[in-house]
Order: sequence, then structure tokens, then C-alpha cells
Amino acid sequence: MAQIEQFAEPAVLARPHRWPPGDGVGVFHDVRQAMGWTAAPVGTLEARLAERYLSALDAADAGRRPPECRRPLFRYRHHPGVRPVQFALAGLHAHIAHDLVLAVVDTCRTRDCEPAALEGEFERVGDLLALLEERIHDELMPGPDLLRIADPLTHLVSTWSLERAREAAWTSARVLRQLRGFSSAAEEFAEQNDAGAGLVVRFLLTPCR
Repeated sequence: MAQIEQFAEPAVLARPHRWPPGDGVGVFHDVRQAMGWTAAPVGTLEARLAERYLSALDAADAGRRPPECRRPLFRYRHHPGVRPVQFALAGLHAHIAHDLVLAVVDTCRTRDCEPAALEGEFERVGDLLALLEERIHDELMPGPDLLRIADPLTHLVSTWSLERAREAAWTSARVLRQLRGFSSAAEEFAEQNDAGAGLVVRFLLTPCR
């Protein structure tokens, strides 16, 4: 079931996670860590986002089932036909479509406010995610000398939109916050949002070689 319970105030936002070279799960994590996202002021949306992300990794490390949106990443983490840029974008989508949605709800619950009060923080986090996407493309996308225009990877990568993912996350967070007095409906909505994110993640992991 989707986890929508409240987290305690995060104190540590960078815990060690190690994967062997080429592990698909580690591709996104390594790029994210290279951005210097190791700490954020306690209680901020950025901190809540990091805690949601790290909690999913901890669940997998402990042998528990991670959120549905991340299961394809663990399932295909060693697939020879999936390229690093695909793993990174799939991890980024899960980060936005799942972690960011619940992070907004966590923050609203803690501050007893509505999502509208977080628009400034949401935009700041969105800018950080845009920089992360840019780094993924710069570091992991094959250059034109290695990638033909007809290569399926070109189509696959261009199909995904960071802006659309952010917009959908904001809408989902607002809806989930409005459902706070209806626990069953909120749980069902969170599960469906997680499942929908998982479908996109699986699409992004389509083998391209």
C-alpha cells in the first residue's frame, strides 16, 4: 500500500547507499548526489522530498517492498538493453511523481497549511529538478556521433517532459491534501498515483538496444 503517514522531522538527508558500477538503481542516485543535495533546512519541502526518496531506498535495502513506481528500477537494474540515461530519467520521474507529491502533503500536514502556501518552495524545488535533468542529459545522453536520429532512445527520451511531470505532481498533491479527512479515499488515491508513476517508469525503461 502507498505510504502516506507523516515522517518525523528529518535530521539527516544523506545516508550511504552503494551499488556496483552499472547498477541501474544507482545511476539516478549518483547523479543526484553529485548535485550536492546532501542537506536542507529541517521541515522544508526540499528536506521532505529527500526523506521520502531515501526512505524508499532504505525500504529496499531492508528487504521491504519499495513504492510501486520504483519496482521496475529494481527489476531491470541489470538489463543490458537499458541505458544509463533511461535509468536516470526513470528515477527522476519516480522522484517527482511519487516523492514530491507526498513531500508536499507531508509539509502541509506539518505546517497545517494548504499547498498554495508552498508554491514558492515548490518552484524552488522544481528549479533544482530542472538542473538535475540537465545534468542527466549532459552526462548520460549519448552524443550525436554515437546516436543516430532513428535510434529509439532519441524518441523515448524526448517523449518524457519534466514540466508535465511537475504539473501533474502539483495537481496530485493538491487533491491528496483535500482528501485528508477521508482516509480510505486518500489511501486509494495515493496508491493509484504510485501505480501511474510506475507505468511511466516502466515505459522509460524500455530496452533500446
